[in-house]
Amino acid sequence: LQMFINEYEEVPFAALKYLTGQCNYGGRVTDDWDRRTLVCILNKFYTPDIIETPKYEFSSSGTYHCPADGDHENYLTYVRSLPIIPHPEVFGMHANADITKDQQETNQLFDSILLTQARTTSGGGKSNDEILEEVASDILNKMPKVFDTEEALRKYPTTYAQSMNTVLVQEMVRFNRLIQVVRSSLANIRKAIKGLVVMSVELEEVSDSMLKGKIPGLWKSKSYPSLKPLGSYVNDLVARLKFLQDWFDNGPPDVFWISGFFFTQAFLTGAQQNYARKFRIPIDLLGFDFDVLEDKDYDTPPEDGVYVKGLFLDTARWDRETKLMAESHPKFLTDPMPVIWFKPCKKDEIPAKSTYLAPLYKTSDRRGTLSTTGHSTNFVAGIKIPTNKPEEHWIQRGVALLCQLDD
Repeated sequence: LQMFINEYEEVPFAALKYLTGQCNYGGRVTDDWDRRTLVCILNKFYTPDIIETPKYEFSSSGTYHCPADGDHENYLTYVRSLPIIPHPEVFGMHANADITKDQQETNQLFDSILLTQARTTSGGGKSNDEILEEVASDILNKMPKVFDTEEALRKYPTTYAQSMNTVLVQEMVRFNRLIQVVRSSLANIRKAIKGLVVMSVELEEVSDSMLKGKIPGLWKSKSYPSLKPLGSYVNDLVARLKFLQDWFDNGPPDVFWISGFFFTQAFLTGAQQNYARKFRIPIDLLGFDFDVLEDKDYDTPPEDGVYVKGLFLDTARWDRETKLMAESHPKFLTDPMPVIWFKPCKKDEIPAKSTYLAPLYKTSDRRGTLSTTGHSTNFVAGIKIPTNKPEEHWIQRGVALLCQLDD
């Protein structure tokens, strides 16, 4: 850094940004979306304006700015004047970010407290065995039987013109594995309580998780990503199974509940595959154009592409009047999105608009691992949302789309 500043007549900001954002620090960042955020933050500090503009502001309020040239004491005075607890604005975030941070810290605290909780109960109330029997019985009553995939194949055979048939059957197979694990583990828990089978380490982990209201690790190994507590997870799973059952009984829905898919990327690929085969275009030349529709019900599917519902905008909101992305209301962390039309088209024919490319994640965790399919276990796709503000503004806000919330 000293060499670049001292040995050049003008500071080479482009070179500095590349070295810092792509090599020194960016080279350690493996996620493209994280690197985009890193480079965006650097652009705020590595800029000629910081030299040319007196008291160059790093935040909208002006609290955080570049101090004027002076002696050592002047800089110390400026540092002492800064808030002890940094406001979210210094990072470019919305004030609601404080609420999110506090919620995460609270969840971590309670998770730590649960680790120290004794397993025995004393006094009145139900025993652990009674609670487990009640919860297991309730979940088993809600859980439907496994899907008949052979019947599904007969009703929705693999055809050249309709890739969604394959998507439906594959989803049924994935959910069948999860249903079988849930039903068998709960049945064995009930038997173990009665002393009919041995309480194995695996079953003990399931019972401990159920008592704490968490998703058992045995289920997670066969499940789609979810950060919900146990009760909400079961309700969500039942809703997903009903979504597939309705599809099987009544045909493809007019509007697809994208949050209901186990492997969301297969659904998006199926939508592109139908378009590619209809117009005989190589699928690798295709992308999606996105059109956020009116907030109402739709009873007919589009000619091409798919209508999608069930997405949530995190750290921003969709303004129904201006049809643009806008700042979140205070204390509202997420906003449900209206139906979005995913329109397949050639990548070079996608019209240029003022949009923000928002990453779509299955959960608010915003990170995942690369699975054997070559896809992330959490990231789904990038979706363009109309806006009248620079993309950098929303990048610093950390705006993303989510398939499901944590509650």
